Amino acid sequence: MRWVLAIAILAAASFFLGAEAQDARQGHQTERISGSAGDVLEDDPVGRLKVYVYDLPSKYNKKLLKKDPRCLNHMFAAEIFMHRFLLSSAVRTFNPEEADWFYTPVYTTCDLTPSGLPLPFKSPRMMRSAIELIATSWPYWNRSEGADHFFVTPHDFGACFHYQEEKAIGRGILPLLQRATLVQTFGQKNHVCLKDGSITIPPFAPPQKMQAHLIPPDTPRSIFVYFRGLFYDTSNDPEGGYYARGARASVWENFKNNPLFDISTDHPPTYYEDMQRAVFCLCPLGWAPWSPRLVEAVVFGCIPVIIADDIVLPFADAIPWEEIGVFVAEEDVPKLDSILTSIPTDVILRKQRLLANPSMKQAMLFPQPAQQGDAFHQILNGLARKLPHGDNVFLKPGERALNWTAGPVGDLKPW
Repeated sequence: MRWVLAIAILAAASFFLGAEAQDARQGHQTERISGSAGDVLEDDPVGRLKVYVYDLPSKYNKKLLKKDPRCLNHMFAAEIFMHRFLLSSAVRTFNPEEADWFYTPVYTTCDLTPSGLPLPFKSPRMMRSAIELIATSWPYWNRSEGADHFFVTPHDFGACFHYQEEKAIGRGILPLLQRATLVQTFGQKNHVCLKDGSITIPPFAPPQKMQAHLIPPDTPRSIFVYFRGLFYDTSNDPEGGYYARGARASVWENFKNNPLFDISTDHPPTYYEDMQRAVFCLCPLGWAPWSPRLVEAVVFGCIPVIIADDIVLPFADAIPWEEIGVFVAEEDVPKLDSILTSIPTDVILRKQRLLANPSMKQAMLFPQPAQQGDAFHQILNGLARKLPHGDNVFLKPGERALNWTAGPVGDLKPW
């Protein structure tokens, strides 16, 4: 029976991705997001806020990038591209007295291992050093202790600055950032590393690279479920069960021989093309709840199957994730086949029409140069919606809210 349902879904999906997909690419068969979400997605932040960019010594940003240009290509690169975007943005002001927000460009993920993985261990000291600098060189930090400042902290667990969740929780968010707004990829409800008021963003995925792998819009979606990636991380989780909270292992153990599931650890050169041939793309948690697969799925019109309990998704007030994706609880992974084959065809087709909307794809990308409605603009929209600042932002003379000596002893060493 599941075979019959899957074949029907593939046939319907392929029909939409045939003649109708050509119209969709031209904007005729897309579906506009209903209600306020669509309006928020298409907001223009220019004229609604002004941002002052601190001019920090290059050791906090550009010098790090010059030392290791690989930082431009990994999934944490949003911190670099956001800096570049703001330097030439229409919302930038050179007069700090008229600024609504202050931005401190610190590249906390640009310290890479030989294999290209970021090491966040120096990040807390670097961030403290930058804050101490702006607090002593400009008057604006001290009047609010950072409540009108924002920082891009795109690492696995944001401003907790550790790649292992247990240790990230033990560290907590850097105390000096407790009043600031954090722009970060990490998002999980009721988690130590996600503070109230944070703006959750997509990880960086290279737009030009994805554009180069687009295939003809009339290509049938002949793959029912697609996934490429790790199921186990034996080097960091030798006993198993901790990585992805066992969800990825469950996918492999239950569906490795299921013909409806095209899943593997191999990462073929046709990876992007294969996603465009799939109806559903699995987006399970790994060490963190998120990964670039979510961006890739949306861009390639593959319905994201989100397996990450309590995840807070990028720009959740603008992108209708419930309407474009499928959410599966981690404990329900063994039932994935029945869950996906039971989704009515008309529901699948509507999700595909929404995903075909160019504004949906644009909101997930950090293109160079920036384009209207992209992730840069969605971040600014999020900041603009926080204005005007409330009475609790600015401190009274002599008032202090932060403890400058709080945190692990190692973080207090000079950087």
